[in-house]
Amino acid sequence: MKKLIIILGLGILILVPALVVFAQNSTPGESKSPSDMLPAPSRNTLSSATETTMKATQAQAPWASSPPFSSHDFYKPLPLQAGPGEEIAILAGGCFWCLEAVYENIPGVIDVVSGYIGGDNDRPSYEFVSTGRSGHAEAVWIRYDSSKVTYGYLLDYFWKIHDPTTKDRQGYDVGPQYRSGIFYIGETQKEEALAAIKKQSPWWLSPIVTEVTPAIDFWIAEESHQDFYRRNPDYGYCAVVIAPKLQKTGFGK
Repeated sequence: MKKLIIILGLGILILVPALVVFAQNSTPGESKSPSDMLPAPSRNTLSSATETTMKATQAQAPWASSPPFSSHDFYKPLPLQAGPGEEIAILAGGCFWCLEAVYENIPGVIDVVSGYIGGDNDRPSYEFVSTGRSGHAEAVWIRYDSSKVTYGYLLDYFWKIHDPTTKDRQGYDVGPQYRSGIFYIGETQKEEALAAIKKQSPWWLSPIVTEVTPAIDFWIAEESHQDFYRRNPDYGYCAVVIAPKLQKTGFGK
């Protein structure tokens, strides 16, 4: 009995200080975002040289392959208009690897390209965008069959895979290049984007800071960034950050 009392006493001595510290560091009504809960390494620590020399895996992807990098003109902005029956959507929600990996799985999506939008400089490099001084956001250019998938449906996934309430930040990736943004093409997309934000607002504890701006030049990112998750599923950032997003959206294993 004495041993039991001693053990219980030690447990109380350990537990009470821990609860006090937790209470002191907690803010009433504050809730961590899904991104904050992930022990995610920051992409700011990655160099393009590391990405380029990384050994790519050859695992079969469950989705249809996107057109090869060589089919896009690296030195010209991608078009904002598609062929008959097709439309373009441009979305920014943190790391473009994450968005690309999810949107390539959606039926009706024809091509997803990682790139940069929102800055004043032509043909920006990854290194320049990563400084946060170029004005660009990492984003994805999505070409889709409008008879199979709607713009609103694409936006539904947009809210699922990033936190639209953290300004210039997603998890441990910090900087204006990781901002949340919807770059609309035409008034219809603008109206749908604004309506979607209004509909989403009650579900978030903090105000949505997603910018809604007209699409301007979208520059394709370097080849090492295209289909990054598909080629490198076991890479640390992919396994820790992107894989959970795929599972959350029903596309993971």
